[in-house]
Amino acid sequence: MAKTPTLQRPRPPSDLVDLNGLVMPDRFVPAPEVHAWIENAFLYGDAPLFNPDHRHLMDAQLGVLWTNCDNLRNMRVVLGQAELMPPMAMGKWARARACQQIEEWFDGMPDFLLTFSAPAAAGMDDASFCALVEHELYHCAQNEDIFGMPKFKNDGTPSFGIRGHDVEEFVGVVARYGAAAAGVTAMVDAAQRAPLVGAASIAGVCGTCLRLVA
Repeated sequence: MAKTPTLQRPRPPSDLVDLNGLVMPDRFVPAPEVHAWIENAFLYGDAPLFNPDHRHLMDAQLGVLWTNCDNLRNMRVVLGQAELMPPMAMGKWARARACQQIEEWFDGMPDFLLTFSAPAAAGMDDASFCALVEHELYHCAQNEDIFGMPKFKNDGTPSFGIRGHDVEEFVGVVARYGAAAAGVTAMVDAAQRAPLVGAASIAGVCGTCLRLVA
C-alpha cells in the first residue's frame, strides 16, 4: 500500500553539522527519515518525483546513514556513497564486526547501504540534494542475465549489484534536475565544445564512483 507522497526534504541532525568550526568526533547515524522520504519521493507509483528507473528498489531493503566524517578519495571529497551489503572486502573479524553494527542499526541486513555527508547536505539546495540522492540510487541496480533481463536468485528474490555510470544515469539525473544541480555542467560544456567528454563533476563527490575506478 503506497504511503502518502511528500516533498518535505529531510534535514541532517544539527549535531552532525559543523557550523562553528568546532572539532567534532566522527559519527554515523541511521536516517530512517531519509529512507522514508526516498520511498515517498521517488519509488512509489504516485510519488511526486517518481522515477521508473528505480522500480526494482521497491523489492530492496535500503539502509541510510548520515555522517559528519570527512572522506577524501583520489584527492576528491566524497559526499555520498552506495554500497552493496553485506560488506565483503575486509578481514573476517572486521567483516563480522561491521555486519553486527549494520544489523543493529537497521534491524537486519539491508541490500544496499547509502551514506550521505550531513554537513554537505545541510548546505545544498533541494535540487542538488535530490540529484545527489538519485545519483546514489542509480548505483543500486538489479543484475541482468545473459539476455539482458532482470536476474533473480534461486529463492526468487532479486539479484542486486552496484552499477557504474552509463548514459541513462546521466540523462536521467540531468533531465530531472538540470546540469547544474546534477553537477555535470562541465560535462555538458565539454560535449558542446568537442566530442571528448570528461567525467561528470558529481561523480567526483561519490564514493561509489571513485571505488569503481580505483
